[in-house]
This record gives sequence, structure tokens and C-alpha cells, in this order.
Amino acid sequence: MTIDLHYWPTPNGWKISIALEEMGLPYNVHYVDIGAGEQFRPEFLKIAPNNRMPAILDPEGPDGAPISVFESGAILQYLARKTGQFHGATERGRVAVDQWLMWQMGGLGPMAGQAHHFLKYAPSLEPPQDLPYAKDRYRNEVTRLYGVLDRQLAENPYVAGDAYSIADMAIWPWAILWEGQAQTLADFPNLARWLEQVGARQAVQKGRALGSERRSDIQRDRKAQEVLFGNRK
Repeated sequence: MTIDLHYWPTPNGWKISIALEEMGLPYNVHYVDIGAGEQFRPEFLKIAPNNRMPAILDPEGPDGAPISVFESGAILQYLARKTGQFHGATERGRVAVDQWLMWQMGGLGPMAGQAHHFLKYAPSLEPPQDLPYAKDRYRNEVTRLYGVLDRQLAENPYVAGDAYSIADMAIWPWAILWEGQAQTLADFPNLARWLEQVGARQAVQKGRALGSERRSDIQRDRKAQEVLFGNRK
């Protein structure tokens, strides 16, 4: 049965579109325009109470009953269990995958997201918020995290070991945006190799391209800035 994907073309959204393509699962796309505030609609909040996308609705969940799942890491784990793919062939393998997935969820994603905000978006606000301390803080932390990842990839073809996994699917969409995080791949040769290797996969290319024409220029879109960066409870 077809999975409903509630999605916008962002790094967190790409994680799930890539996973669905890699796993060969049929899905329908429901675009959630975060710049227009659609993530706050009551119907979306029923399946994603944290008003963040992506989220999925699987009509054929556990015991054959429908289930909705929010949080991209939880969705990846759910889909991996559902299909028996990309989550390690042994318990040791699953532990390796999960720890790097958590590394992305708790480290690279939030830090790279803050780097994007303070390096790209905050200076373009009205009035501009060009904050050297914040820019240095998050740029340096992303550099540290990429050093961790580069050392891991020096000894492994993929993030969690020999096999491509949901950990790679989670990390790649954020790492491919290294330029916006004020990084240089010359410092991370193993990361550069891995980015190219994963990016050559057809499912990754298709998943990242999903809805790409809908992305707006948030640096110039005042309405989207107010929705995304305003003081909304």
C-alpha cells in the first residue's frame, strides 16, 4: 500500500524521500510549504505535533493498522524495520547504524542548521542580524563534526561500516550543503569521497530532486523569514 509522505525539499525532507526511493516503497507526496506556514495547519499537527516535517502515514503499519510517524530519524528506523533494509545485518551492525543516526540527529543536523541560519539567513533579515560570535560558534562546531566524520570514513567505506545504511541517508543531505556551512572539502578528503559516492546513487539523486522547483530563496523572501524565524509559539 502507498505511504503518504508529508514533505518539503529540505535536508530533513530529503532523508525520507531518499529512503523511500532506496527501499522501493510506493509513496504519495503531500507538500508542506514551510515558508507559507502550512506546517501549522491542524491536519498536519495531528500527525506531526512538533510542527516540523517530514512525517509519514503508513496505511499498512504494525498489525496491518495505519500508523503515522514524525521525526526524520524515527521515520528512517521505522522504514528500515518495515523493509528489513539498510539497518545492519547483525545486532552489532544495527548498533553501529543507530549511533551514527543519533550523531546526525543530535549533532550534525542541529549544528549545521544553526550554521546555515547565522551565516546565510540572519544577515539578510530586516534589520540584519550579523553576529560574529554565533557565526564562528556554529561554523567551528560543524568543522569539528566533519573532522569526526572524516576520521570515521578514513577506515570505512560508509558511515556505519562496510554497508550503506540509513545513517548515510540521514547524514548526506546535511553534509552535501557544506558550502553554506562555510566549510571546505580540501580539509576532509574522506568526506569528499563519500559525498561523491553516495551522491552517485540513482535513488539519492531522485530523492533529492523531489520538489526542488518549489524551493524559494529564503534570504530574500520576507514572508518566509517571518514564518520560519518569527517568534511563533
